[in-house]
Amino acid sequence: MIRILLVDDHEIVRRGLRSYLETEKDFAVVGEAGDGDEAVRLAGELKPDVILMDLVMPKVDGVEATRRLIEADPKACIVVLTSYTDDNKVLPALKAGARSYILKDVAAEELGECIRRACRGESVLHPVAAQRVLREMTAPKGSEPTERELEVLLLVAQGLSNQGIGDKLFITERTVKAHITSLLAKLGLQDRTQLAIYAHTHGLAK
Repeated sequence: MIRILLVDDHEIVRRGLRSYLETEKDFAVVGEAGDGDEAVRLAGELKPDVILMDLVMPKVDGVEATRRLIEADPKACIVVLTSYTDDNKVLPALKAGARSYILKDVAAEELGECIRRACRGESVLHPVAAQRVLREMTAPKGSEPTERELEVLLLVAQGLSNQGIGDKLFITERTVKAHITSLLAKLGLQDRTQLAIYAHTHGLAK
C-alpha cells in the first residue's frame, strides 16, 4: 500500500485527487495540507510514502516545503503536480529535491503510474520540464541539445535503430548519426547505450 499526502491550496483539487486515488487498491490518502507549512508538519507526523506537492500556495510555497522536507528526510519522495512549466518553478523544485515533475492536465492513469514509479525510486518529468533540465545540465558546456536532438534521444531510449529513428522523424540515417554524435558530445557520454540509460534515469523516456 502506497501512503500519500496531498498538498494543494485548493480544496476542490484535493477532493478530486482523493476521489481518484482512493479507487486504486494500492493507494491510501493519509492526509491533506493546504500550504507548505502544514505539509511539512503533517509529513513529520504521518510519514507518507509519497507527497503529491503543488507549488504555488500561501504562507510557504511548494519549493520551500520540498526543501524543508528533504532536509528533514533526504529519502522523502516528492512528486510535484502543478500547472507551471517556467524555469523559476521547474528547476528550483527539482534542485530542492522533488523526484518527479508533472502537470495537472495529466491523465488519471498516468498520474497513478507516476506515483508508483516515484515510490520505486524512478523519476518522471513532463517533456517541457525535461527540456528545462537538459538545458540546465548542458549550459556549462556552452551548448544544449536542440529540440530535434531531444526527439532523437527519446527514440534511442525506446530502442529504435538509426534507420528506425530516421523513418520516424523523416530524416536520413546519416542525419540521425550526426544528431547522436552531437548528443554524446554535449552530454559527455560514450555510446548510444549510455544515451538510453541517461534518458531513463532522468525520467525522459516512457
